[in-house]
Amino acid sequence: VQLQACGGGLVQTGDSLRLSCSASGRTLSAFNVGWFRQAPGKDRKMVAAIKYDGINRYNLENRFTISRDNTKNQVFLQIDNLKPEDTAVYYCATASTRRFVPRDDEFDYWGQGTQVTVSS
Repeated sequence: VQLQACGGGLVQTGDSLRLSCSASGRTLSAFNVGWFRQAPGKDRKMVAAIKYDGINRYNLENRFTISRDNTKNQVFLQIDNLKPEDTAVYYCATASTRRFVPRDDEFDYWGQGTQVTVSS
């Protein structure tokens, strides 16, 4: 199983960004998928998650919107009104548990991360 997160970059405060998570070896629609971020010197934190049913979702703030495209086997994270404090490496991960929202330690496959940098 391989996950790949992409779509990060250098943006300005107030911009929007859509990150993509692609998978090989795993059908994302069959698993809970989460997006996390980790800023330098800080713990990794979940910002959004989507349940395998595609209906139930979690987001840290309303600025974060998670969605899924089953035909492309991708999960997306839309971040609106970006702020400097959103600067971090963003990761996608999948969890086999049926629990929603999964605990962080229940996520078993992780992508390599994509850097988001928000300038003020």
